[in-house]
Amino acid sequence: MKFNIALLAGDGIGPEVIDQAVKVSDAVAKKFGHEITWKPALTGAAAIDAVGEPYPDSTHEVCKNADAVLFGAIGHPKYDNDPSAPVRPEQGLLKMRKALGLFANVRPTFTFPSLLDKSPLKRERIEGTDLVFLRELTGGIYFGEKGRKDNGDTAFDNCVYTRAEVQRLAKKGFELAMTRSKKLCCVDKANVLETSRLWRETVQAMEKDYPEVEVSYEFVDAVAMRLVQWPNSYDVLITENLFGDILTDEASVISGSMGLMPSASMGAEVSLFEPIHGSYPQATGLNIANPMATVLSAAMMFENFGLMEEGKAMRDAVNKALEAGVVTEDLANGGKAYGTKEVGDWLAANI
Repeated sequence: MKFNIALLAGDGIGPEVIDQAVKVSDAVAKKFGHEITWKPALTGAAAIDAVGEPYPDSTHEVCKNADAVLFGAIGHPKYDNDPSAPVRPEQGLLKMRKALGLFANVRPTFTFPSLLDKSPLKRERIEGTDLVFLRELTGGIYFGEKGRKDNGDTAFDNCVYTRAEVQRLAKKGFELAMTRSKKLCCVDKANVLETSRLWRETVQAMEKDYPEVEVSYEFVDAVAMRLVQWPNSYDVLITENLFGDILTDEASVISGSMGLMPSASMGAEVSLFEPIHGSYPQATGLNIANPMATVLSAAMMFENFGLMEEGKAMRDAVNKALEAGVVTEDLANGGKAYGTKEVGDWLAANI
């Protein structure tokens, strides 16, 4: 098969980890007889520096016409440390999600047998954890009306959802649950928020269409607590934008390193695949960033194309590297630490 993949490396360690994902993806493509054409494009701080905006029209054209988007990370201290900056890298991310219709963020959290003792949580709490968050990406407080009044002394951010936005996200959640253990948890704050009450009543109305799925409804604060107590009690969780942003970062460290967790943002026409970590500007150019989350995001991309063997080959290579101790400094735990490029080379060689 032939694929055109938009390649958005972004900022900080983004280009370094993207390079390794490309290397491993090319190895998989060669092994299974596929052909990938990579289409690089600017985004984030790199795009602001080059053309003055974080998601230029030229980048959107590349993404819109691609079979998928492989994304690194965005963010730079000169914008992070300046709250008055008129243009910010994160604006490009929100614009891209809206422009490409990327409404569902898929964030798996799973454990690696060889790393159970590196998690901040006890082995007996996390063993067997294999859950997936579906976070709504294009609605809610991030996209609602915002501003200041009273001479700047009062600020507001409006959280708005439509029933249709909830339905399309919940539909993906139900469908995913049907392929797993048929358990779905709707995470909200329906005891306080009107938008959460809309979420809950919408999902309740959809239950009849998926009679095999066991549905539960939990408040976001309770889920935040249970994620560190019994994460292996969850399977598929659906939630709104802000809650999902916070909970998925909490869940991401269960595995032992944020450098291990992949994600996907799904749209009607094109989907985007990215590691969950940020741009980690302090590590830029030091060859110490963990590329495994980006490689596993590329594995999700292959699986989204229906190429399950190819995705499995990438996952197997990552597991072998972890078992063999071919890891970057975040996982070395006092042992030998390999560089970003060396880990990428090892993974590609073992495909």
